[in-house]
Amino acid sequence: MTSAEHGGRRHGEYKVPGGKLVVVDLEVRDGRLAGVSLGGDFFLEPDEALGDINAALEGLPSETTFGDIAAAVRSGLAPDAVLFGFSPEAVATAVRRALGKATGWGDHQWEIIPPTPLSTHMHVAMDEVLAEEVGTGQRNPTLRFWEWETPSVVIGSFQSLKNEVDPDGAERHGVTVVRRITGGGAMFMEHGNAITYSLYLPQSLVDGLSFADSYPFLDAWVMESLKKLGISAWYVPLNDMATDQGKIGGAAQKRFSSGGMLHHVTMSYDIDADKMVEVLRIGKEKLSDKGTTSAKKRVDPLKRQTGLSREDIIATMMDTFATRYGAVTAGISDEELARAEEKVAEKFDTAEWLNRVP
Repeated sequence: MTSAEHGGRRHGEYKVPGGKLVVVDLEVRDGRLAGVSLGGDFFLEPDEALGDINAALEGLPSETTFGDIAAAVRSGLAPDAVLFGFSPEAVATAVRRALGKATGWGDHQWEIIPPTPLSTHMHVAMDEVLAEEVGTGQRNPTLRFWEWETPSVVIGSFQSLKNEVDPDGAERHGVTVVRRITGGGAMFMEHGNAITYSLYLPQSLVDGLSFADSYPFLDAWVMESLKKLGISAWYVPLNDMATDQGKIGGAAQKRFSSGGMLHHVTMSYDIDADKMVEVLRIGKEKLSDKGTTSAKKRVDPLKRQTGLSREDIIATMMDTFATRYGAVTAGISDEELARAEEKVAEKFDTAEWLNRVP
């Protein structure tokens, strides 16, 4: 929920994922918090601890960081205080929202760009363009689904090209290799074999969340979508999506100095595992880390688990996101396409970028 002012009073709310609602009302006087009142449907023992939290917040500078707010709350509590359904960090988020430093999903007008065919180089360039635009306020926060026609491998920003890709296999199967701006592992992509989406958001939406917590937070709508399709899925820290039948996807993020953020995910739909292992160098160490001995077993297509077409799954995902966050359909402008093309020519389709980690 957004911060709101009522006669000088500011109001912030934060619903703890899987927990309780935390509400803070306060004023700012001479740059400091005043008249702080904490409430919510949480549980707190002893009763006096509520006053201790309010007292700990009273007088803090309005520019106090999230971490320092949480630390002040924690230090203000007696050793025997017990918080049920919330935490000092949850209080800090509610305070930051009241001050307009943090935002919730409902504070933004979200847009959805349906699957739009682009070259893989253009997809990774578009991620940079749109994330930067959201950070500078030129575009509303946006969910974009990828579509591609030709086979590609997209390697992580910090991966070694020679360690990840078999050049003979890539050439034999006509695979284009592209490096993206986020970390994480390599993606093998053919037409219709995966579901990839990018989420462009202001960093204020994840204010106070750890990197580990931001992944499931930003993909809660995906888990809801999968549940509608009969799939119970969850996050395996840090960035893997899994079901009881194995891994189904992986996520990656990047935060920009503009204040924008990119969070994107690729989920397996119907991957040719034999071809994948001819193109990617999937080592035994990585397979053992995932608890498997075969690359093919690591690919757990959504096609087999749902029996639905890729298009139907994407439609369910878009509908869930639109319903949950009030998103409207949008497109990519000619100006954005032009900027992405410039980035492809200057960066993403250059040998220097592709080989930056040889």
